[in-house]
Amino acid sequence: MHVENFKIFSDLVESESFSRAAKLNGITQSAVSQQLRAMEKHFNILIVDRSQKQFRLTREGQKLYESAKEMLYLYDKLNSELQEMKKVISGTIHISTVYSIGLHELPPYVKAFLTKYPEVNIRVEYRRANNVYEDILTNSIDLGLVAYPQKHKQLEVLPFHDDILILVVSPEHALASKKSVTLEEIAGQKFIGFEPDIPTRKATDQIFREANIEMEPVMEFDNVETVKRAVEINAGIAILPQTTVTREEAQGLLKVIKFRNKTYKRPLALIHRKGRVLTPAMKKLIDLLTSKDLNSLENTADESEE
Repeated sequence: MHVENFKIFSDLVESESFSRAAKLNGITQSAVSQQLRAMEKHFNILIVDRSQKQFRLTREGQKLYESAKEMLYLYDKLNSELQEMKKVISGTIHISTVYSIGLHELPPYVKAFLTKYPEVNIRVEYRRANNVYEDILTNSIDLGLVAYPQKHKQLEVLPFHDDILILVVSPEHALASKKSVTLEEIAGQKFIGFEPDIPTRKATDQIFREANIEMEPVMEFDNVETVKRAVEINAGIAILPQTTVTREEAQGLLKVIKFRNKTYKRPLALIHRKGRVLTPAMKKLIDLLTSKDLNSLENTADESEE
C-alpha cells in the first residue's frame, strides 16, 4: 500500500465524489474505484456502505480514513522538513482566487516571488468566491485569496490588504466631471452590479441599505472585467475596487470618482486549511503576501542563502 493510495482515498472521502477524487489525482474515475476495491481487499474490510444512496463510510472505513490522514500529515511534514534541511525552495503552489484579485492584485507579488525563487511553479485558478472556499476545504488547492473573508473553524485567515471602493463612470456620463460624490448624488442612476452571491455585491448592497438608498441593478455580472466593459459603453455606473480600474483610468476609458467624506474599504485575505503542512515555498509566499509591501521579499527570503 503506497502513500498515493491513501491520498486518493482521503480525497474521495472529503469530496464524496469519485469524479472529483479522480480529477484531483489526475487519474480516471474507474481507477479511483479500483483503488477503493484494492484497499478493501488488502485490509479485508468494507470501506464504503454501498447500501446507502449517499456516500457514507462504514465504521472500519472511518477508522481507515482517520489513520490515512495521520499518515499523510506525517509524510507531508517529513517532506517539508527535509526540504528545509536542504534549504530547498521549489515545487508547485496552487492558488485559487476571484478574478479581481487574481488579475489586479496578485501579479506583482507573483512576479517578485518567481524572480527570487525561479524553481517554484505557481498555478493560479480563477474561481467564484464560494468555489475558492470549497477548493481550500477539500484540499484541492494550497492557498486561496478572497475579498470580505468569512470565518470558518477549518480555515486560517490571514489579512492580505485593504482595497478601496470607488465610483466608476463612463467619460460621457453626467457625473464624469465630478471629483467626488455622495451616495445620495448617485441615487436613481442606472447601476451595474455583481451577481447577488458575490461578496463585493453583498458589501455594496449593505452600503446602500445603511444610507437608506434603493439601488436595483439594471445589469448583473459575475466578474469585474464584464462590469467595466458595461460602464465603458455608458450603460450605467458601478462601484468597484480602485485597483481594478487603474489601466482603464490611465487610458481615459473610465472616470474614477471618490466618495465624499467616506472611505469604503474592501478587505482582502489569504486563506488555507488549518493543520495543513506548508512547504518552505508556501511559507515564503505567505510571508510575502501578508507583508506590507513587495520590498519585504528581500528580508523574508534571505534565510535560505545565509
